Amino acid sequence: MNLRKGSPINVLLIIHIISIILLFEGLFMLLALAIAIYDREPDTIQFAMAIATTLGTSAIMYLISWKRRHQEPGTRESLVIVTIGWLFLAFFGCLPYVFTQAIPCFVDAYFESMSGFTTTGSSILTDIEALPRSILFWRSETHWIGGMGIIVLVVAIMPLLKMYGSQLFNLEASVVVEEKFSTKIRYVARNIWLIYVGLTVIETFLLRLGGMNLFDSICHSFATVATGGFSTKNTSITDYSPYIQYVIMLFMLLSGINFVLHVLTLQGKFKRVIKNNELRFYLKIVGFIGALLSLILFFSKDISFEKAFRDSFFQVISVITATGFATDDYLLWPNQGIMLIVLIMLIGACAGSTGGGVKVIRHYINWQVIKRSVRQTISPNAVCNVKYNNRLLTYKQVSAVSTFILLYYGLVVLGTMSMVGLGNDWATSFGSVVTTMGGIGPGFGLVGPASNFSMLSDVSKLLLSFTMLLGRLEIFPVLTLFTPWFWRT
Repeated sequence: MNLRKGSPINVLLIIHIISIILLFEGLFMLLALAIAIYDREPDTIQFAMAIATTLGTSAIMYLISWKRRHQEPGTRESLVIVTIGWLFLAFFGCLPYVFTQAIPCFVDAYFESMSGFTTTGSSILTDIEALPRSILFWRSETHWIGGMGIIVLVVAIMPLLKMYGSQLFNLEASVVVEEKFSTKIRYVARNIWLIYVGLTVIETFLLRLGGMNLFDSICHSFATVATGGFSTKNTSITDYSPYIQYVIMLFMLLSGINFVLHVLTLQGKFKRVIKNNELRFYLKIVGFIGALLSLILFFSKDISFEKAFRDSFFQVISVITATGFATDDYLLWPNQGIMLIVLIMLIGACAGSTGGGVKVIRHYINWQVIKRSVRQTISPNAVCNVKYNNRLLTYKQVSAVSTFILLYYGLVVLGTMSMVGLGNDWATSFGSVVTTMGGIGPGFGLVGPASNFSMLSDVSKLLLSFTMLLGRLEIFPVLTLFTPWFWRT
């Protein structure tokens, strides 16, 4: 990462792009306001005030910085925009909760908002169905906005404003090994958003065919395609029909795939998609662990094989893609099943998807490194290269992957110890940090699938809000801002 020493950070350009982000956030809020007006909800005025505050702040920031509207953000500005932009999103996103008193405590509202935008799906709500429909819609919509990343949307429309943002795209889109595109970044961003919308529409249609009402179909599609996990029901997906569970299962699986591969599929480049190492590794993991869990549940519980198969694969796909929907409480499974769930929590979805976690590509590359080390131990003179999609990876790329994995797990340990220091038990501490870092939703201990995060202290919730941001932005963009050399000019 090349940070030019001596070049001051363009603060006004940062303010300008964040003003655009807030503009889109305010416009998305209008959809939820329309529901409040239609339902004649008593807190409609308060919801409108939240929108006015968001759009008003956006307008003030735009007016302050409009002279910078045609400038291109550099690396330093991009790092600040990506990190601070998410903090602004979560702050203004929690205003509808606070203003309408749906979640009166600011810390709880901020936790819920950050969980929504980072598509974590962890919640402090104890009675979801008691909330007005406008709040439920906004809650699900925060998933959908954050899933593909509103910054990617901004990158897609930047050319219309005579701005560009390839560095913003790379920081936002979880780029581990860069793909070569025949088109410009802005067209890739636009195509990704079109596919994202298309998957949402198709899933909504299929859920309606299964008997789910339109409102719940849209909200669950938002949460599925974004791999978020917020449901409009207290029991998540448990009480819905097997058909609906299979539909959600399919779209969770699709959303955990690199969206660039969806773009390539539409372009007819099927061979490139089929031969993708990460995709094949991802499907093998889901297939193997899902099948193993199916057998464990079938022989340990008094249920049919179809039920064991559905519950196993649903939970595996939900956890590996970091969606967080549930059809069963995996904490009640045999110990072998719980250990497998812990394992896939630490794997994550594909890079460039809406899923969270370490990402499959990093585990694939690390597996190649392990195989190379073993082979060189047996045959010291053998030439063993690390490849990804038939491309030879450089030492720098391999080192970056190993460094990320070590740092990720190190932060999980540090976060767990911090939670224990705040008075939480070990199971709850580990489960809450792993699930928020990975963007999964439910964890272990007191924050399992059948519970929530409401009993945690405010300090614990703020810490977990930070781990959500760390996981969503894949650590480095956030930690870089805490280094003294970043701010030297």
